[in-house]
Amino acid sequence: MLKYLGSRVDMNKSLLIKNIGRLVTMEEGDDRDGKLGVILDAAVQIEEGKISWIGTSSESVNMNADDVIDIGGQVVMPGLIDCHTHLVHAGSREDEFNLRSQGKSYKEIAEAGGGIMSTVRSTREASLEDLYDEVSKRADEAIRNGITTMEIKTGYGLDLATEIKMADAIGELDSSHPLEVYGTFLGAHIVPAEYKSRRSEYIDIVVSQMLPQIAKKEWITSCDVFIEDIAYSIDEARSIARAAKDLGLAIHLHVDQFGDGGGAKLAAELGALSADHLDHTSKKGMKLMAEGGVIGVVLPGASFFTGGGHYPDVRKMFENGMKVAIATDYNPGTTPSLNLMLNASIAVTQMGMTCDEALLGITRTAAEALGLAYRGVVAEGMRGDLIVLDCTDEYYPLYRYGENMISQVIIGGNAINT
Repeated sequence: MLKYLGSRVDMNKSLLIKNIGRLVTMEEGDDRDGKLGVILDAAVQIEEGKISWIGTSSESVNMNADDVIDIGGQVVMPGLIDCHTHLVHAGSREDEFNLRSQGKSYKEIAEAGGGIMSTVRSTREASLEDLYDEVSKRADEAIRNGITTMEIKTGYGLDLATEIKMADAIGELDSSHPLEVYGTFLGAHIVPAEYKSRRSEYIDIVVSQMLPQIAKKEWITSCDVFIEDIAYSIDEARSIARAAKDLGLAIHLHVDQFGDGGGAKLAAELGALSADHLDHTSKKGMKLMAEGGVIGVVLPGASFFTGGGHYPDVRKMFENGMKVAIATDYNPGTTPSLNLMLNASIAVTQMGMTCDEALLGITRTAAEALGLAYRGVVAEGMRGDLIVLDCTDEYYPLYRYGENMISQVIIGGNAINT
């Protein structure tokens, strides 16, 4: 269990971290090393939840703070940001993993009543207390993996009562757990089975009932739509997203996971914060996203776990001017893992990202994918979310894939022993 489990962090404390072997700031500078802006033999002070000073350990000798941590030459970098998850749900789907190992496709399983609808049934039956109990355990696991900020979607309710229940579970986590949480409404995940022959009726419920009620919850900051043959069309997604924007919500979109359905173009048209998956996005879609400032979020774990060997063409994304973030896509069906650093390793080995690009993709660029301008970088004025890595340099955790190198997590200036 986490040291601060069940309570928010104390933003009034001050913390001095000294004897940092390599401080990975994620911000280039003349006095720093490489694209990740590394400062050697560094120290950082955090006051009232924000970084107030960065310097060398020798300069910090006479500085005072409520707490002082000497980390003995270890590596420090920004807390990891997981910008695409489905953390709230009931039940698991290891049976489907077994079926896929026998040759059944994701689409075949979904059409037979499995897939997302399997989790929908379990989530509808669960109480709010049960959902919160499960999501708080997963949030603990996320922090142990170095994640300090996380986006969490609804979308396993697909009816008004359960979508609100999921939103409330996210809100409870936001108010009581040290993990920083940003909620996304995903009532348009798929069309529920009971509305299969009445699609327009369900979409009307999403727009006229679900969105207005859930958008009132301050921790729900965005709306997502799954654009795919098994989910929603471009026109349907456009109408839902526009309604969400009218209510003040930012837009994310699930696009091009199983084929190029034109979702990248819609993301650019709508001015979405991000478009996610992108396994089959065209060069034209990439250019439009780059021109529209839409962050591409790749989900290596989903591409890996669903099999088939197909991954997004990240090099082409960079060539076309896109910024690319990495997220876990944690969910019970296609990515039941909260190891964001492992996802970054997969992005390097299977998507052609450099190690620098991957580390930026789980910190600075991931913050941009959530519209957050005050984290993902170690700089004065930024939120004091940091992780301490027990290794020689910042690349070692990517190289030593699957091994947890995180010795300490700091959220808002509060040290949490993992």
